[in-house]
Amino acid sequence: MSKHIIHTDAAPAAIGPYSQAVRAGDFVFAAGQIGLDPATGRLVEGGVAEQTRQALRNLQAVLEAAGASLQQVVKTTVFLQDMNDFAAMNAVYATFFPSEPPARAAVQAAALPKGALVEIEAIAYSPRT
Repeated sequence: MSKHIIHTDAAPAAIGPYSQAVRAGDFVFAAGQIGLDPATGRLVEGGVAEQTRQALRNLQAVLEAAGASLQQVVKTTVFLQDMNDFAAMNAVYATFFPSEPPARAAVQAAALPKGALVEIEAIAYSPRT
């Protein structure tokens, strides 16, 4: 099995010593994405709903760079700064996974990078053809 580092300019650059994603065999492990606008490097405005939307767009871009898609995601983890934001995050999340959603965990974190309200990581199963 080989390990391939994934990078795309369509999503925010890593803000530390990690990769946006790693493809290992038929799996893609995507690092957590927050609601950063890749063009400006700043968090989008509009609260947790807009940050969730942007985080999922960023995640989608990273997966596409790895040759995968949101439809191939088998597991996500959602980190929320405040669990009271769960319903707002969940409403947006559902629009990105309208059918056969992946398994998911959602937890409250004491703090997230850059003061984000939400961070989402994913694992996708994407067999190479």
